[in-house]
Amino acid sequence: MYQTAIVEDNERERETLKAYLERYSDLFSVSVFSSAVDFLTNYVPKYDLVFMDIDMPYLDGMSAAKKLRETDDKVCIIFVTNLAKFAIKGYEVSAFDFIVKPVAYSNFALKMDRVMNHFAAKTEKEVLIRTEGNLVRVSVSNICYAEITNHKIVYHTVEKEIVSYGTLKSVEELLNDPLFVRCNKCYLVNLRFVSAIEGSFAIVGKDKLLISYPRRASFEKALADYLCGQR
Repeated sequence: MYQTAIVEDNERERETLKAYLERYSDLFSVSVFSSAVDFLTNYVPKYDLVFMDIDMPYLDGMSAAKKLRETDDKVCIIFVTNLAKFAIKGYEVSAFDFIVKPVAYSNFALKMDRVMNHFAAKTEKEVLIRTEGNLVRVSVSNICYAEITNHKIVYHTVEKEIVSYGTLKSVEELLNDPLFVRCNKCYLVNLRFVSAIEGSFAIVGKDKLLISYPRRASFEKALADYLCGQR
């Protein structure tokens, strides 16, 4: 089932979109929200698809989408709007598409065909990382390395750093990916991002991470096996 949210302040239009989804496929579990504020309050990044009305009181759909992207950069957003020109700015929040009101089923179905093709093409494993008060959804392949200091975990991703708490063992269990290997007791490294080994350091992006002597042989072997597998 695909978890879907409809964020629309007009009840009639909410029900229309919900009916269209039910007509299109029984693969969608639908939640409805009458405002963006309600939708974002205690938001959990569990949704695959969000229909977001742009013109809403208190918090408009574009501003809501920007806030949504702070904790969920993977969910598929489709804007619903009276004027197409307002949806053009959707690129700022990586919106998937937009639908112009009044929404006709034929147009809706075409958009959903694109959505289903998009879902079918997605193969990346994703995990939820708990930060202070939030859950953040992240693609495992976008995590360069995880660093621990005391019980503070910093996930260094392609786009940003995400701070959490726990143990490096709990991170290994969460990611469950053989390409994440410890280079010392403080770092769990994604071998996909190791560009070189210089002396006692692994070069991961712009960072130099110390490889401890006890882990050097196993780390170098894991990297060599990964690179051989890429050929």
